[in-house]
Amino acid sequence: MFKKILIANRGEIACRVAATARRMAVRTVAVYSDADAHANHVRACDESVHLGGSAPKESYLRWEKILEAAKAKGAEAVHPGYGFLSENEEFAQACADAGLVFIGPPPSAIKAMGLKAESKQLMEKADVPLVPGYHGSDQNPELLQREADRIGYPVLIKASAGGGGKGMRIVEKKGDFAAALASCQREAINSFGDDAVLIEKYVQRPRHIEIQVFGDMHGNYVYLFERDCSVQRRHQKVLEEAPAPGMTEAMRRQMGEAAVAAARAVNYVGAGTVEFIVEQRDDGSMNFFFMEMNTRLQVEHPVTEAITGLDLVEWQLRVASGEPLPLKQEQLQIHGHAIEARICAENPDNNFLPATGTLHVYRKPQATAFQRSRVRIDDGVREGGVISPFYDSMIAKLIVHGATREEALARLDQALAQIHIVGVATNVQFLRGILRTDSFAQAKLDTALIERERAVLFDQEPLGLPLAAAASIAKTLLAERATASADPFSRRDGWQSHGIAARPFEFEFRGETKSAQLRYLHGGALALSVGDVSGPLEIGSFPTGEIELMFDGHRHTLNVYEDQSTAHVFAADGATRITAIDRLAHAGDTHAEGGRLTAPMPGKVVSFAVKAGDKVSRGQALAVMEAMKMEHTIAAPADGTVEELLFAPGDQVTEGAELLRLAA
Repeated sequence: MFKKILIANRGEIACRVAATARRMAVRTVAVYSDADAHANHVRACDESVHLGGSAPKESYLRWEKILEAAKAKGAEAVHPGYGFLSENEEFAQACADAGLVFIGPPPSAIKAMGLKAESKQLMEKADVPLVPGYHGSDQNPELLQREADRIGYPVLIKASAGGGGKGMRIVEKKGDFAAALASCQREAINSFGDDAVLIEKYVQRPRHIEIQVFGDMHGNYVYLFERDCSVQRRHQKVLEEAPAPGMTEAMRRQMGEAAVAAARAVNYVGAGTVEFIVEQRDDGSMNFFFMEMNTRLQVEHPVTEAITGLDLVEWQLRVASGEPLPLKQEQLQIHGHAIEARICAENPDNNFLPATGTLHVYRKPQATAFQRSRVRIDDGVREGGVISPFYDSMIAKLIVHGATREEALARLDQALAQIHIVGVATNVQFLRGILRTDSFAQAKLDTALIERERAVLFDQEPLGLPLAAAASIAKTLLAERATASADPFSRRDGWQSHGIAARPFEFEFRGETKSAQLRYLHGGALALSVGDVSGPLEIGSFPTGEIELMFDGHRHTLNVYEDQSTAHVFAADGATRITAIDRLAHAGDTHAEGGRLTAPMPGKVVSFAVKAGDKVSRGQALAVMEAMKMEHTIAAPADGTVEELLFAPGDQVTEGAELLRLAA
């Protein structure tokens, strides 16, 4: 076994690998960028090396610096994690040339599976089932049109070198093919530098089911069963589970053996995933076709660990060091059911726009160790940390295990309710919404589930105005009680010597201004009116910081966190936020500040569409920023004249930085 390895990655996967290495008494070396100087993965390792700037191309993609760091620190092997250099055949070869073990497959296997068309030709020779299609090298548009006509519509055009849903188009009829092909090729050349495509029959009501495989240097192969990854948005996975609902033993064996055949065809070593598209037929049966092979550990590997009780990173280390696979196929068994939810910094109601910022609050459910735990959290962040614009938006992975799927679902919803994040937008409530849909609860899975359930998944308010307002007021009253003076004339809780006092509140809730009135009754009792809901209000607090609230005939236990004037409310049924409006704080304002425009998140200024002296109209595009690999347009909030541009294209800016000044 290795004595020391370098982990060529960051975030939760680097922390994950470091944890297993520590348990196996293997020392670890972290690498980090400027943005990650104080990141969790640096703390998780025994040693660390700075690579360079915050952008991946300045740090985590600089393999020459990574190899230098490994040699300088005396590491014997490099674990690439996933993403970045994990499926880069040149890096794998460079490791070997430097005398380092690449903890992954040989470069030849990465190359063979790296291009969709070539890999499918290889799978065809290995008798692995393929979706009917064209995977040839001749890219003449007229030929591609004829092939699409032969296959039969609808067809799917996919960039051969693609991934992440880019360079992909569904064509419903013959007349749309030429335009879709041209569009797909433009996107492919811009994203991957290669406009080659393949054409496949578009499988309707498809499920995405993948098989975890492992191979060693001694010619042994096993499959560690399947994962269902059908719940996706923009061709990216949201929820993954194992085993796949509705899977028969016969089909599991057929898919597992096909996956092993795919691995054998390229002399695969280590952990890999063979992904299949599964066609659901009207009679309830299923048929599967090879889609692609990911030549690395997958983000969703923890659900396989949960149902098998195995540590796949330990297997990776053992196989890479030359040991045979720890178990044979007949020794592997499935225990219970596991589901993983990806917690991401993003706004589902705004087309999943990534979010950045500081994790002012980051509370999570109590978790247990890796294998077959009831609740597991894999993350690489901590409270007070920053979600930067340089990397992907995933904050954490929440994995639960239960004896049955129903038990696992209930446990996942309960665990999601215990995740409290303030400072960045997240998809936590969206995930809870998916769990509650009829489609997911009844395991009616396919890749269109989110779109099919759109009406109940987007723009939802789980708690409502009355409870949100009551929670905010309760938080205010408890804070006032904690600081109140014994002098009754200095108290701020509505005490008076006679009569009934009324205290107005005003809020901004879901983009609208709302009002509430709190009445102080005789004997210290409270009554609250919010909209058309009125009634007694009783509040209390627990030593843990939770608030107990009785209003509108219901008792609630809440967590309320204040971020300036906004109260973030977390309850068993969901979470929301409400902002208190303090009219006195703005009473002295006689005019608006003008056009002070700031960056909504850290990022890079791509361009300005205006110059000093230009007159602009409300809603007019003024600048473009790039953050988290996406472009964001900054628009004028009102009519005015540009006074000054405060940055230049290419400049990196922090969240809240003033980009330009606009005079009214």
